[in-house]
Amino acid sequence: MAASEATPFAKTGGLADVLGALPRALKARGEEVALVLPRYGHIKLDGARRAFNDLRIWFGPASWRADLYCVDQDGVPVYLVDCPALFDRETLYGAGGADYPDNHIRFAVFSRAVLAVMRWLFRPDIVHCHDWQAALVPILMRHPFAGDPTFYGIRTLLTIHNLGYQGLFPRGILPEIGLDEALYKAGVVEYWGQVNLLKGGILTAGHLSTVSRTYAREIQTPEYGLGLDGVLGSRAGELTGILNGVDYSQWSPETDPHIAARYSARDLSGKLECKRDLLGEFGLPADNLDRPVAGIVSRFTSQKGFDLIDEAAGEIAREDLTLVALGTGDQAYEQLFRDLAAAHPGRIAVRIAYDEGLAHKIEAGSDMFLMPSRYEPCGLNQIYSLRYGAVPIVRATGGLDDTIEESTGFKFQEYSPEALLSAVRRALEAWKNQKTWREIMLAGMQKDFSWEASAAEYSALYRGMLEGRP
Repeated sequence: MAASEATPFAKTGGLADVLGALPRALKARGEEVALVLPRYGHIKLDGARRAFNDLRIWFGPASWRADLYCVDQDGVPVYLVDCPALFDRETLYGAGGADYPDNHIRFAVFSRAVLAVMRWLFRPDIVHCHDWQAALVPILMRHPFAGDPTFYGIRTLLTIHNLGYQGLFPRGILPEIGLDEALYKAGVVEYWGQVNLLKGGILTAGHLSTVSRTYAREIQTPEYGLGLDGVLGSRAGELTGILNGVDYSQWSPETDPHIAARYSARDLSGKLECKRDLLGEFGLPADNLDRPVAGIVSRFTSQKGFDLIDEAAGEIAREDLTLVALGTGDQAYEQLFRDLAAAHPGRIAVRIAYDEGLAHKIEAGSDMFLMPSRYEPCGLNQIYSLRYGAVPIVRATGGLDDTIEESTGFKFQEYSPEALLSAVRRALEAWKNQKTWREIMLAGMQKDFSWEASAAEYSALYRGMLEGRP
């Protein structure tokens, strides 16, 4: 596996959760798995062993030096590509609201280091690459290294976690990442006058996957394909949707160390204490215990449906519910929630931050969980919410549609503030009958979206890819 982040080493989003859990789940099934990551500056090397010294990567006259370290993570070897000039930085991908201008070089060096791991340290049957940051691996294997016997017979799989991030760069970067100008064509990396690394990976990887069945269909349409629907449609026969799993060792109210009281589908008594604790965390009065609390944990972006929340905010605020939100993102949406909290100080509160512990408290203390996404490849928070008895209110798209049923939550189809409001009001009406509400909660809490099922699907996909190998 090759990816730009994985828990517990580095995380900005759900990609890291997947790469932190899937290799372990595959190993538990008897697969032999290794993971390759950049070694960002904050990743400590205590207990790591040097696996390769002084790896030289040349792009024309320019060269980069890297060392490879290996650490054991629950029996999975994790190879860390240590190139401080490129990866010892404040954040993973950018600073000051902008991407690092040399991200193409950073992840080209990383991709070449992945090839070095395959050559010298861990020769796989399959190299499984994730998102645009590793999409150069199949491009390199198909083109400049096509005749290298080292990689003969190795299959390539590219997983798209979010099509919204494609690795777009100016045409002039090709020599800076060691690619021939001849690859600047529609059948490889050319994309409306730019270089698109994800497109190149889609066209050169042996097989493709994405993180839910519905999203696999959606990205082949103009509405969700973000300019790559035709390319993905041309490879429909090699595109598989496999729903992400969740790590219930980290996300379960039965064992969660972050929450005020433990509870389960068998004993819900602790959930009220968690609700009381959540209200206290946000400085909301205790009389909110008698009304439903709706939680939000999200990036504040239009993709996550915050434009709908903006348009519906006035109507939502007039409903008999309490709203708590945690996240960061677009300044306009951050200000929206600050303004809502100021206008309704006893019922609406926001924390503009990334706070893992508070995210757990919101899942445990909320009665409902709001995810009105414009598109959602898989989504994890709605799955966490099911287990915590925070009934999801979601738009029927991508993984939200695949994981939430009418018996476990409330869905709406049309992307409009009216449809969102209708779903919220249906949930509030159901809340009035606590017997019905308890049935919805318990149906969701008993769903199983653990990694075992997802890992079994990946194993089957891998074996299908290997059939007929020369």
